[in-house]
Order: sequence, then C-alpha cells, then structure tokens
Amino acid sequence: EIYTVGSAGNPGFHQPVVRLGYTTMAVPSSVYDYDVRTRELTLLRRAPVLGGYDPADYEEHRLWATADDGERVPISVVARRGSREGVGGGSEPIPLLLYGYGAYETSIDPYFSIARLSLLDRGAAFAIAHVRGGGEMGRRWYDDGKLAHKQNSFSDFVACARHLVDNGWTRPELLVAEGASAGGLLVGAVVNQAPELFAGVVAGVPFVDALTTMLDASLPLTVTEYDEWGNPEADPEVYDYMSSYAPYDNVAALDYPPILAETSLNDTRVLYVEPAKWVARLRATAVGRRDFLLRTEMAAGHGGVSGRYKSWQDRAFTLAWMLDRMGLAERRP
Repeated sequence: EIYTVGSAGNPGFHQPVVRLGYTTMAVPSSVYDYDVRTRELTLLRRAPVLGGYDPADYEEHRLWATADDGERVPISVVARRGSREGVGGGSEPIPLLLYGYGAYETSIDPYFSIARLSLLDRGAAFAIAHVRGGGEMGRRWYDDGKLAHKQNSFSDFVACARHLVDNGWTRPELLVAEGASAGGLLVGAVVNQAPELFAGVVAGVPFVDALTTMLDASLPLTVTEYDEWGNPEADPEVYDYMSSYAPYDNVAALDYPPILAETSLNDTRVLYVEPAKWVARLRATAVGRRDFLLRTEMAAGHGGVSGRYKSWQDRAFTLAWMLDRMGLAERRP
C-alpha cells in the first residue's frame, strides 16, 4: 500500500519487458524488469545501503486523519520494528518527525532515505502528512489547498499531528515538524495556529513572508506565483486572506516550541531576508523559551549546498537538532 512505482526508461516499443522503478520508505530505489509474456518480475538493481541493512527490520503504515471539514488525509509512516514496544508488550509513544509540503500539486510520494536511518535506528518514526495542496489525491486535492483554500493545508497538517498523538504514535513533547520552501510556509503557519502540538519545528528555506513577496511584482517569481497564492496587490480579498495565514504576519505573543530556520544567502526563490525577518520577529514577540535559531549557508541557493558529502554534513546538523528536541541526542543507533 505504501510505495512509489513508475516507468524507468523503456525506449524500445517492441520490447517484451517493461522496466520499472520501485521504492518504499523501507526499500531502497530498485529497478525491475517485468516480462509481459511470462508475468515474471526480475530485480535488476537495488541501491546499496551499507551496514547490513535489511528492509524487513522496518515497518510501514498508512494512516488516515480526519480534517476539520471531514476530509480524510493520508499519512505515510515508517519506523523500526519493535521501536514502539513497551513494558508488557504494549505500544508506547515514540519520537516522531512529521514532514509536509502541500503546494504546486506536488506529490510527496513515499521514498527511501539513507539519512533518515539515523532517526529510525535511534527509535524515532518518520511520517509524511499528505496535506491538500499537493497532488497525492488528484486535481481536486490540489485545488482544495491553494488560493482561497490554503487554510486546508494547515488544518490538514494539524489534523495529522493530532491523529498521531491521539492514536498513541507519539506525544507533543516528542513530535517535530519539518517543511521546506512552500513546506516552510506550511509549518510556519501551523506553529502559529497550534504551537502546543510540537517539541520543535524545522523550516528549510521557508516562504514565511509570503505576503510581502507576493506584493512585489519586481521579484523574479512573484507574477508566475499568482496562480498558486493569488495577487494581493490587485485583489483586497486575496490580501486579507493571505494576511490571515502568512507566518511572519501572524507571529504572536505565544509560547512557541524551539524553531530551526535554515536559509541560503544566494537563494533567489525564497530570499534569505524572509526567514531572517521571521526569526527576528519571533525573538521579539514570543513569550517563554524563545529558542529560535537561524542557520545561514553562505555559499548555496534554494536547493542547498553542492556536493553529496557537504549536503550530508548539512543534513547531519539538522538531524542532530531534531534528535536533541526528541530527547535522543545521546542514543546510539
């Protein structure tokens, strides 16, 4: 039920086999040949994972949360087998990272990640909230999470978080939310609306000052983004609606969980000033801990640093921050 499969290059029209790509949250990227005559499926290659990795050591689940308007929102979850077993054989809440995006009709399909094993092997779970605004459930799913329906994306994410808590997967003090780019807007809005649900929030290159950006038509992407967010300069209703959810504009005197905002100096899609302003306003406005960290990569763009090893080094920093928020910083995998 939880997998991603697609065509993997079939240049010969008369070939007797169909080449397929396949992955799950526990199974690394794999290439298969399917013989349409014999109906045999042959594994050609699977991405190697060092350290004696065995997909059977992990379990995957499809859960369904109910949003405020009654819509059922899918959640994909992966965890190491046995990580939820408590005293007496029952299930216990565990640390969990909840990821979301919900924009541009982009489907966040279940996928394998080597870096994610650092969380799973320490006893945490990973979940994807397939909120409206993405394309996971068809065109209507996208339309119901854009423009004047954007609040559905935020409500869906909160519903997924509450579902995971209410059904014993985790607790608020163990739950970290993550989103990047438009997903950074998602978690930025969510933490304004339900800060009590999370132990921490990671916002990567986050589109948190969306209203200011969409009011500036001189920026390279603003006009092309009107179909996604609307034009607040031309339409007062769009202005008012965006004002109601834009993360920067809705920072309040709340006890926020710790927040890690990550940006890049050379990002031309989401300018570094957006998360910088956001963190500054959080520090000036929030009450309680006010544990807000802005991390700026000085030689990268919207997609992060170049080079595999530097990218992994950056991800290690983010994971270390998450593990600290989950209470797993001292636990070895």
